[in-house]
Amino acid sequence: MSDSTTPQDEGVARVNRLRTDVSHSARIWNYWLGGKDNYAVDQEVGDQILSFVPALPRSAVADRAFLARAVRHLAGEAGVRQFLDIGTGLPTAENTHEVAQRVEPSSRIVYVDHDPLVLTHAHALLTSTREGATDYIEADVHDPETILRRAGETLDLERPVAVTMLGILNFVMDTDEAVSVVDRLLDALPSGSYLALSHPTTEVDGEAMTQAVEYWNSQGSAPMTLRTRDELTRFFDRVELLEPGIVSCSRWRPEGPGEPVEVTHFAGVGRKP
Repeated sequence: MSDSTTPQDEGVARVNRLRTDVSHSARIWNYWLGGKDNYAVDQEVGDQILSFVPALPRSAVADRAFLARAVRHLAGEAGVRQFLDIGTGLPTAENTHEVAQRVEPSSRIVYVDHDPLVLTHAHALLTSTREGATDYIEADVHDPETILRRAGETLDLERPVAVTMLGILNFVMDTDEAVSVVDRLLDALPSGSYLALSHPTTEVDGEAMTQAVEYWNSQGSAPMTLRTRDELTRFFDRVELLEPGIVSCSRWRPEGPGEPVEVTHFAGVGRKP
């Protein structure tokens, strides 16, 4: 970027890179959550995926609720004041900064995504308390060094950071590479940092989910993969898992009455010793 480039120029460039002829996971997720930041192609692909797994919108809602519960715990009982949210998705209710700064107004949050629509909305919609800070960077999950370098402009990486990675590592197709991404992030952070992660899995509705992902991967969007519980445990090898471990995200410390229904996303939270 040249010195003469303005934020408005960057916004125009992002809009010019939008692909409205190819579906995008963040926009499909937005569609399933009842949002309006999606296009006809996202609705078409989203509806087709629902023909395989009709309960997926329930997973979308449960995943967002897991994020809120995890961030409340981390900002509250765990005392974390810095959050690195990788794979932000389109802004909706109960975003990371809203939850964290409600608990502790001085919380600092950096959002990371690689979709121009997400970044456009993030700049427009995500704000901060006066005591805290938020930042938004466009970077790829495959490049953790760039993420860390730019996040360090807002966060103090010598103090504990909670890294949230909800529904993003499924786009790193090779499991060894995905584990390496997590390890490189954790290597750069001190003891007392946390990892909160969710991931679509074969543990619930496995056959239908496999068919849905095969369809997704055939229609031109960024390919994704499912992982088993055993594969998901590899992401937490470097941290101490909090109770209840790796579970359906609806069952991670649920707050409502009754027994939560299992959904197709599993999740866990761990602390770096």
